[in-house]
Amino acid sequence: MPRQLLRNRETSGDVQSSVRIRAVNERHGDDHGVNLTKLRAVAKPLKTDQDLALALWATGDTAARLVALLVCRPKEFDAAALDAMIREAGRPKVHDWLVNYVIKKNPHAEELRVTWMDDPDPDVRSAGWALTTERVTKNPDGLDLTALLDTVESEMKDAPGRLQWAMNACLATIGIEHPDLRDRAVGIGERLRVLEDYPTSPGCISPYAPVWIREMVARKG
Repeated sequence: MPRQLLRNRETSGDVQSSVRIRAVNERHGDDHGVNLTKLRAVAKPLKTDQDLALALWATGDTAARLVALLVCRPKEFDAAALDAMIREAGRPKVHDWLVNYVIKKNPHAEELRVTWMDDPDPDVRSAGWALTTERVTKNPDGLDLTALLDTVESEMKDAPGRLQWAMNACLATIGIEHPDLRDRAVGIGERLRVLEDYPTSPGCISPYAPVWIREMVARKG
């Protein structure tokens, strides 16, 4: 039944486009061919339904799990459930939506952030860094930003892809949001050169931290 929800609206045109979308997604580590705009359209009339969300998540299907994250009640998950979910999220888009749409809105977010920052699994640790970046922006009091930069400087260069991306985002955010640490953040980015050659579409900001920091600071005026 949960999977059928994703098939009910499928047309021949959707099937053809899904082949192209799947090819693009596979290059980024995802395993689905679902147009995310259409997936959101499937989720919208379902509204909020925690039981359905749990059933969709349990299928293990990537598209079904993305719908689950759109229709769930983020505050109803306990810390143990979210810890289990982040460990089995697997695909990048599921991981990303789980962190941004659910965990960041959950009352256990800070507890999990602290725990995950030292987790041996680099994908789980990347979630800790993503939550830390959120705090750098919204609630930096109590964070040791200098220590975070020390860790980025010593570990980011050789970190696995998803963890490296999350650490880089934290580096850039510190540089953007905290002028007293901006020169150091830019300097770390210039020395490590992480994502320096990442392909960037016209009109988008490069994820290379020195460029990202300077562009965002300039936009803020």
